[in-house]
Amino acid sequence: MDLKKLSLWRLVWPIMIELFLQFMIGTADTLMVSRISDDAVAVVGLSNQFFQAVIMLFALVTGGAGIIISQKLGGGKEKDARVVAAMCFSNTVGFGVLVSVVLAGGSGWVAAALQTPDQLKDMASGYIGIVGGGTLWMAAVMALSTVIRSTGNTKGPMLVAIGMNLVHIAGNYGFIFGELGLPKLGLTGVAISTVSSRVLALIALYLIYRRSFSAPIRIQDYVRFDFPLLKEVARLGLPMALSSASWTVSQVTIYSMVATMGTEQLAARTYLNTMESFCFTAGWAFAMAVQIQVAAFFGAGDHERAFKSAYKALFWGEVVVIANSLVLFAFGKQLLSLFTDNPDIIRIGVGILVCDLILQPLKMANMPINNSLNAVGDTRYVMIVSMISMWAVAVGGTYTFGIAFGWLVYGVYAAMITDEAIRAILVNRRWFRRKYLPKERLAHDKLAAGNISG
Repeated sequence: MDLKKLSLWRLVWPIMIELFLQFMIGTADTLMVSRISDDAVAVVGLSNQFFQAVIMLFALVTGGAGIIISQKLGGGKEKDARVVAAMCFSNTVGFGVLVSVVLAGGSGWVAAALQTPDQLKDMASGYIGIVGGGTLWMAAVMALSTVIRSTGNTKGPMLVAIGMNLVHIAGNYGFIFGELGLPKLGLTGVAISTVSSRVLALIALYLIYRRSFSAPIRIQDYVRFDFPLLKEVARLGLPMALSSASWTVSQVTIYSMVATMGTEQLAARTYLNTMESFCFTAGWAFAMAVQIQVAAFFGAGDHERAFKSAYKALFWGEVVVIANSLVLFAFGKQLLSLFTDNPDIIRIGVGILVCDLILQPLKMANMPINNSLNAVGDTRYVMIVSMISMWAVAVGGTYTFGIAFGWLVYGVYAAMITDEAIRAILVNRRWFRRKYLPKERLAHDKLAAGNISG
């Protein structure tokens, strides 16, 4: 990995395009499904909230491996990076098989656990069964994308995402409306299209993955386990995985509480979740890019450059996210009208957009610093802060403000704003004080900084 070419913008723009295209998938799903009914939209929103949580689980499970790969490449240890890449893929695929079996066989239970309204349970169960049964392909795609990006190649996953989106949108159109020689299957067709596009993406990513290192990864590499490296990955990855699992359950819990507030509240939250992805996508791209940067610089021993990279990503990320939030607020009513003509849902959504002017910048204040702490191995601190805040503040606040106080979905946003603010303060304080460095290294860096200023 050439550290001189590891600039923030070079990493960010392909990731941003890739994530934006993923956002477009969700938008296309919602727009096309809205032509079926608002009930179908509610099912997709409720189910996809669950699947987004599962995706995040796999992303953070593979995140530990991705950080180690970047650190090893930054330190000139490509052989170790290649071994970690092979272990990451085989372990994630194995976990994906297990989750696929559970979701395919227990789709009805999942729909019930999500507090799906009775009139929507059969529809939700069918959708969850197909998409959940294809979790294996999603897991494999996440693993390969993480490994490829961790080598500094963010363009490859972007190009694959473009192809995957085109296939998915065409499949949606064909199955929903009975066009392109495909049967008219409605919501079932959306699920089939989702899984099919991921299978094709997996094939393309695997071809890139095998050529991501100077020596190609061989089949036998997938059954080899280097326990010292595995322990190193686990040290970083386990706290990230536990935090992710906790986040998954907390988000499902929050969405289940929203489901008890009524179909209109649920539909409004679903539409806003899709629209908010426009802001979230930009911020997450900076967070993902800086994690690669910081891990590589830290692995090379350049702690000062790693430290400053986090703040550069934070600054530019905030500029982009604030601009996007203002655009979303200005045109929110018109955008909501594309999804539904229900005046009550539009009214609720417009009110939520005011909350987003506060929520989205707070998310951005948290994400790049959070990822930077993970990149230098301070994952345990991030886990503790995240788990306490997400349950005590986000989940507890949703119940208190949303249900007990009767603020409904506005209470959900009040809880999320408070949660993001608390976490942003704590992780920024941690990063600024450089608590992740050993005491002797911290003293050395302070002395070097003093000599330079003197």
